[in-house]
Amino acid sequence: MAGANMRNLCDAIEEYIKEVLRSAEGVAEIQRNSLAEQLGCAPSQINYVLDTRFRVERGYFIESRRGGGGYIRIVRKEFGPEKDLVEMVRSRIPDSLPRAKAEDYIDLLEEEGLVSSREAVILKEAIGDGISVVSRDYRDIVRAALFRAMLLGLARISTPADGGGD
Repeated sequence: MAGANMRNLCDAIEEYIKEVLRSAEGVAEIQRNSLAEQLGCAPSQINYVLDTRFRVERGYFIESRRGGGGYIRIVRKEFGPEKDLVEMVRSRIPDSLPRAKAEDYIDLLEEEGLVSSREAVILKEAIGDGISVVSRDYRDIVRAALFRAMLLGLARISTPADGGGD
């Protein structure tokens, strides 16, 4: 039961922060202690949600200021046409990419409408268990290279919104 309560609390914190981001047009400044007090939780629980659900690979940038008037600024990066997909490949995809982070990137791309749900499934399959034939020492490196190549290929053909075609 404790796990379910923690999950519900994390969901509530995440939803609150997302609502603040929506109403503030993608940029929110929160005071961790005040938010924790308002939601009836420990400040460390706010940190946990920020660390696990508002990561760069999910389209969020977090900046924090310490001290008496400290705050946490959360910025939601909105993606647009395929040029943003190319920029994402160049600026965010590291040389070594664990499966969970790759899947977070794919979820972000789907949420932003840069890949269809069908493309997301294909991408996840391609970077998943299929590369287990590669030595464990090189899987994350191969996954990153494969993922970059697939995203650049998608960027070259078209965006899902325009129906495809050349």
